[in-house]
Amino acid sequence: MVRYPVVAGVLGGALAAALAGCGGDAGTAPAPNVPAPSGPGGPGAASSAPGIRFEECAEKAGLRFRMAFLRPEQGENFKINLYDHGSGVAVSDYDGDGDDDVLLLNELGPNGLFRNDGKGNFTDATVEAGVGLDDRICVSAAFADADGDGDQDLYVTTTRGGNAYFENTGGGRFRDATKEAGLTLVAHSEQPVFFDADGDGDLDLLVTNTAKWTEDSFHERLKYWRGKATLSELIASEKERDVFYRNDGKGRFTDATDEAGLKGKGWSGDVAVFDMDGDGDLDLFVCNMFGSSTLCRNDGKGRFEDVTRAVLGRTSWGAVGARAFDYDGDGLPDLLVSDMHSDMWIPFDMDPALVEETVKYPGFWTRAVQFRMVTPEAEKEFDALAKVRRDEVLFGNTLYRNKGGGSFEEVSDRAGWEVFWPWGVVEGDYDLDGWTDVYIPSGMGHPLWYWRSPLLRNRGDGTFEDVCRSAGTEPPPGGQLSEEVIGGKRTARSARAAATGDFDGDGRLDLVVNNFNDRAFLWRNVSAPRRWCGLRLVGTRGHRDAVGALVRLTAGGRTQVRQVQAAGGYLSQSSNRLLFGLGGADRVDRVEIGWPGGTAQTLEGVKADAYTTVTEPAR
Repeated sequence: MVRYPVVAGVLGGALAAALAGCGGDAGTAPAPNVPAPSGPGGPGAASSAPGIRFEECAEKAGLRFRMAFLRPEQGENFKINLYDHGSGVAVSDYDGDGDDDVLLLNELGPNGLFRNDGKGNFTDATVEAGVGLDDRICVSAAFADADGDGDQDLYVTTTRGGNAYFENTGGGRFRDATKEAGLTLVAHSEQPVFFDADGDGDLDLLVTNTAKWTEDSFHERLKYWRGKATLSELIASEKERDVFYRNDGKGRFTDATDEAGLKGKGWSGDVAVFDMDGDGDLDLFVCNMFGSSTLCRNDGKGRFEDVTRAVLGRTSWGAVGARAFDYDGDGLPDLLVSDMHSDMWIPFDMDPALVEETVKYPGFWTRAVQFRMVTPEAEKEFDALAKVRRDEVLFGNTLYRNKGGGSFEEVSDRAGWEVFWPWGVVEGDYDLDGWTDVYIPSGMGHPLWYWRSPLLRNRGDGTFEDVCRSAGTEPPPGGQLSEEVIGGKRTARSARAAATGDFDGDGRLDLVVNNFNDRAFLWRNVSAPRRWCGLRLVGTRGHRDAVGALVRLTAGGRTQVRQVQAAGGYLSQSSNRLLFGLGGADRVDRVEIGWPGGTAQTLEGVKADAYTTVTEPAR
């Protein structure tokens, strides 16, 4: 008999899992293995093309960190809430020494800030920097030069513990400036994103929030607000609005949410920042974890209009991660969205071989109805309870190909972008062939079974292939089961947030992964060397971070486009250095930069196999 844990007063555990992104009971053991590979070559099969290759080296490199969960929430007495969504990771050069450092967030215990020596060796600098925040549940973070003084400040979101803003005082240290900056938000927050919304040259801040899904009961020893336990309680939670802050240019912020039109729909998650229509200002895509997401068009003055239905049509129902980049090489930013919650229809003792990971279904419970695990009436009840609008949503990942002029088409199935249990979208040219690949941290862990994190190599023809096994990122170090024991059984490993950076400076993008209730992974890229070009942009007329700047690099007759990205992907921030693989070219022909504000710059003679710092020219 298929087992769904009982949730008082509502439908069974699969429905509960759908609305919380989690689910299970203490007596269900994780399956020991993932399903047998399906499809041509199977998931993660070796490619005939030059290979991507990673080696895990966190312990050796000194990146010793464990994200610790809240056992009363996600242990033996598993609750239906968002504490299973994990904590994030942010990559930035916080100490200004020219290499990327790593901040790993934590639920239980201090965060970990690790200083890089430039060769990919790390030292724990958390105490020295003063950003541990072990008195609250930390969710995500973003670095930015918010006050314009030339160093990276830090904003950290929490679950009802009070978000924190740290001013970088130099010398690798920060001071808490939350109150004086006007950023004293207490909410169930998710992703912070710094970007220049109104074109005035400084970095504004959007903070996404979910709903009031915790109880008014504080766990004194573990220092957190207890989460609601059932689906009925979760659904009844009052939704929280997002908060948008305008920056005065000196790191002091004013709530301008209503003026900007960015209060959101509630249950907001990740954000993708990009110029969707090529008009020179930054637009937003805001994920909705349980419903239709929102594409917000900027009028150039920091006021936003919802154009989702007109531009994108239907969006992923359970979106948690998003990223905008040029996946097909036509010079236009496309939008990739990961949908975790549409895959949470799984009963907890189902044979994982029944998963059809590349298939979208017309409804959340369609597959379960096919197997007579639930009735068609139960599916209708779910749609009513979750207020599902099937004319507004798709159940699975989405990939919106930019056709130009603010027009998009959804091509996820054609591109091979449908995967199972995905959290984030972590892009980078991992094999330096001139095409952007994607790593997808995935899986649920207890009380479900293990699932791999795909590594999608871009074939260069508008499609992806999963090469995680040949690349060495699967199976995970130590196997599919972690050392954590719940109910007398070891639990399945699962990834959450991930980010990229070239930590050892060799011109190959590495990956750092903050796993759920497990140690962090540092995947060092050991792919065969190829020619490359790295750029670090420094703004002068506006903010120094140059978020939104577009770079066109031409080499060997082919032009690639990269954007200096804001934070995003799923509770993450990757390095803001740009790295281009030159493919078969030997040198860089030309670099063209479109700076925020409209300044254009063309460079010739830029070195290959090196990082070049480019400073925005004066008028």
